[in-house]
Amino acid sequence: MSSDPDVRSLDIPLERDVFLRDALRVLTGALQDIVGVEEASGFVSIVGQSLGERIDAMYRRALGVETLSRQQVTAALVDLKRRIRGDFRVVAEDARSITMESTTCPFGDRVAGRPSLCMMTSNVFGTLVAENLGYARVILDETIADGHGRCRIRVYLDDHSGAGGREYFKS
Repeated sequence: MSSDPDVRSLDIPLERDVFLRDALRVLTGALQDIVGVEEASGFVSIVGQSLGERIDAMYRRALGVETLSRQQVTAALVDLKRRIRGDFRVVAEDARSITMESTTCPFGDRVAGRPSLCMMTSNVFGTLVAENLGYARVILDETIADGHGRCRIRVYLDDHSGAGGREYFKS
């Protein structure tokens, strides 16, 4: 007979999703503190590019296409964020760009003060768009991580979009 207390019934807000978001928050916080936000963003960018490649392959396979069309790319960007509870929506779209907004971050409140985590969105979006349409420039106009009440992301589809943001090219 064990004398250990039964802790399974305690009201502790801990489950896999919360644990993983907390782990990412602590990890990116440590990186930002040690190497700075710019370098930490670089590390997160590597992860985001790899995830972007995997997500792109998932959508191509599921849709049974070799390359996503412009409309499929836009739909995939919205859908992938919906699936991870990012809740992005297209607020403007024309031949040269897609502008999206969200008031919800997949990282929840754990993103506050961790702008390097925003490179995940930039790289996933940039990789998916560039691999299918040839080029992307992603500009993070506003982010929840920086204290805004929303994320506002512009994705340019041609290289004549001016300066700013981060460029992505088809591999």
